[in-house]
Amino acid sequence: MIRLLAILAVLLLASWTVRAEDYPARSLRIIAPYAPGGQTDILARLIAQPLAEALGRPVVVENRPGANGVLGHDLGAKAPPDGATLLLGNSAMLSVMPNLANLPYDPKRDFAPVVLVAGGPLVLEVPPALPVVTVQDLIALSRQRPGGLNHGLGGFGTIHHLLAEMLRSRYGAVWANVPYRGSGPMLVDLMAGRLDLAFDNTSSSAGYLREGQLRAIAVTRRTPLLPGVPTLEEQGFPDTDAVAWHGVLAPSGTPGPLVEQLNAALVAIIRHPATRAKLADLGLDPIASSAAEFQAFILAENERWGGVIRASGTRLED
Repeated sequence: MIRLLAILAVLLLASWTVRAEDYPARSLRIIAPYAPGGQTDILARLIAQPLAEALGRPVVVENRPGANGVLGHDLGAKAPPDGATLLLGNSAMLSVMPNLANLPYDPKRDFAPVVLVAGGPLVLEVPPALPVVTVQDLIALSRQRPGGLNHGLGGFGTIHHLLAEMLRSRYGAVWANVPYRGSGPMLVDLMAGRLDLAFDNTSSSAGYLREGQLRAIAVTRRTPLLPGVPTLEEQGFPDTDAVAWHGVLAPSGTPGPLVEQLNAALVAIIRHPATRAKLADLGLDPIASSAAEFQAFILAENERWGGVIRASGTRLED
């Protein structure tokens, strides 16, 4: 009986090897869980064309916005595990929101991570007229002002949100969250002085910062987009090295050989000089992890931001 099982196992492995060699049998789709034109959509299209060339099959980007990204992530989780559907997921929906809300998918259970593509640092910025130079100055001012400061929040359940909550809970900063539907309208009010501070993606704000319409007082990681701006950690605030990241995932149950084939193709694409240059234009640093590294990263990020949420008492309406 044991020998028979061993023979069956060998035959099964051989069959999957053949399937992996024949993969893909049809076109692929990459679900981008946001509307066309945003960073996620641009990044999905950046990798779709070279992936199609590498696999010899069409790769279509399918925009499925809704519920702040939940809809697209859920579609990716529930797709057939045959390697024909991939998801370009992100840090908010895979490492933050699962700790804040009951989602229709579980990032630890419902996905087969393929590759961590890239990540970009955040910038803490203020209007030019606000009399602060450092993060310490900002926190001190927030305590002095009656009612504190107004913090612009481009989206609940993001790393931007949690960094602001961390500064409030750990260091006694005093500010109220003013929610917006995206960073665009938030930046307008920040430049007009109707807000006092905000965390944003460096790529979204770099132009305004260069033109002097906003002023950066810290970044979460050193970036060539803002070469003279120190990090939060360099200013005495530990555990703030953070990036907003994107990664490719398949549905759970996708055969390992297919995941490894996809990983190999995507790693080569991400490391190509042309891709690296385009990522830099988006304010993103290439990562190109293994599938196992990406799996471990998702688990670690869930634990890290879950700890921040529990310690700060953060809720979605905060």
